[in-house]
Amino acid sequence: MADILNDQDIENLLKEEKHAAVSVDVFFSQMREKKAHREADIIVPRPDGSYFKVILRQNSINPLDFSAILGIVVKGSNQLIKLRRYNGKSHEHKNKLEAEQFYDFHIHHATERYQNIGYKEELYAIPTERYANLRDALKCLAQDCNIMFPGSNQMELF
Repeated sequence: MADILNDQDIENLLKEEKHAAVSVDVFFSQMREKKAHREADIIVPRPDGSYFKVILRQNSINPLDFSAILGIVVKGSNQLIKLRRYNGKSHEHKNKLEAEQFYDFHIHHATERYQNIGYKEELYAIPTERYANLRDALKCLAQDCNIMFPGSNQMELF
């Protein structure tokens, strides 16, 4: 995998099935205090030695300050490349290249375009009304990024 992921690489990674080893409830129960927020993560190994990482973060004071993140760490690296980040409504976001800004729940997307200019891979974001809390943000992340949690019906897990 190259230093910069092209849009097709990103799309392929998002479509790849990711089987979490723990249920949604166990994942949330693993959240621990870290400074001013709570956080938990799970690792989903890939056959090539790389792995996906799903991260939950929530501010200890402001429940609207949260993120549900899907990233990948390539073999031989310790750098997390964030493919998607589902953020709460706690701050204004600005898409620098498009000169757009908004204050809303929003989904960050890794893009080749932003990487090529030297910005963080997932700086581009779009506002959303699909979720209003961390649990629902994780549900959207799982649906959009093909993450399977243990159980017979994915939708019932949430």
